[in-house]
Amino acid sequence: MIKEEKKIHRQLTIESILSMFPYKAQRLSQEITNAGLHCVGCSAATWETLEQGMYSHGKSDQEIDYLVGCLNALLEEKVDRSTITITPRAAKKYLSVLDQEGKQGWGIRFDERMSGCNGFEYVLDYSEKVQDDDDVITSQGIEIHIKRSMWERLLGSEIDYIDGLQGSGFKISNPNVKSSCGCGSSHGY
Repeated sequence: MIKEEKKIHRQLTIESILSMFPYKAQRLSQEITNAGLHCVGCSAATWETLEQGMYSHGKSDQEIDYLVGCLNALLEEKVDRSTITITPRAAKKYLSVLDQEGKQGWGIRFDERMSGCNGFEYVLDYSEKVQDDDDVITSQGIEIHIKRSMWERLLGSEIDYIDGLQGSGFKISNPNVKSSCGCGSSHGY
């Protein structure tokens, strides 16, 4: 029997999209928000289908099809489960921030904390030096510092930077995540 891959289509609710693909929920949520559905983060309309939400915001069939294509393209991106990576776009932004803050050469701390309705949220912070209980990966010339206790859960993650009219910021895709809240900001294993 051939396994059918899940795809996003216009009749899926926004909540279903985020719950079916929790490992990409942050980036999917950002893409949906950038397309003009501003209520993704407030849970006000996550029960609507993608099509309903887009129509209620005055979007055309072509815009809906374009969004569906973008969302499915995000799902098709390959994941390297043997490391943690930072995209070129995120690296460029982080290096720019380090320059502005006078922290050239610092690494980035990648962590989690208990939060939200689904258990955890990601934390990115400056990291001047490696701690005794850290593992270090270098991606795009930037050291990523991770507590050994977090290693297994964060392995395979990609740190990206999204810049859009409806919000900008670092977004994480983590193939180990099994559930996500309606807004895509907290997750569980």
